[in-house]
Amino acid sequence: MVTRTNGPDSGPKASRPRDSRATAELLLTAATAEFAQYGLAGARIDRIAERAGANKRLLYVYFGDKDALFTAVLEHQVGRLAAETPLVDGDLVTYAGTRFDYLLAHPETARLAAWRRFEADHHTASEIEGYRAKVEAVATAQRAGRVNDSLPAVDLFAMVLRITESWLDAPPALLAVAGEQPRTQERLAEHRAALIEAVRRITAPGPRAAAG
Repeated sequence: MVTRTNGPDSGPKASRPRDSRATAELLLTAATAEFAQYGLAGARIDRIAERAGANKRLLYVYFGDKDALFTAVLEHQVGRLAAETPLVDGDLVTYAGTRFDYLLAHPETARLAAWRRFEADHHTASEIEGYRAKVEAVATAQRAGRVNDSLPAVDLFAMVLRITESWLDAPPALLAVAGEQPRTQERLAEHRAALIEAVRRITAPGPRAAAG
């Protein structure tokens, strides 16, 4: 005969921690989609809860208010982007291609960044440290002679970031210049090759530019 136990580690209560994590992840995913579509000001807690299929009260329990939820979404997105687009040995050429591929596959990341620039100056300490580490990696590569040292490392890195986003964030009228379908696989592959070549040229080591 099987004896049923009612101890603290059995029954429905035992699964609550896992269920809580799953619910929090569903809410975070739903909030990411909502903020990417509507921004911080336009996002609605009711819609986020509906997207997640959860009670909106749980959103406040897990994340706090809407601003705190937006920060949590940004931290999650920044963490994923940093993990999947590493800057190894200051190799900005490889980094540019990898970052372009990531942004192409995850358009919500770029949209969230755009909303953040328009609506609020949201940034976290971990994000600052992540950028500081990348800029230092570029500076180290410059000192080692692997990367062009005629430009400050922070400026060079900022330029590379914008190059990786140049076609994905281009004005619609400019995209139209490329034809009716500016995001075909062929067009994207052509642009990817162009951006990699551009980054290669501006980062290639050479003699320090003369001042003035």
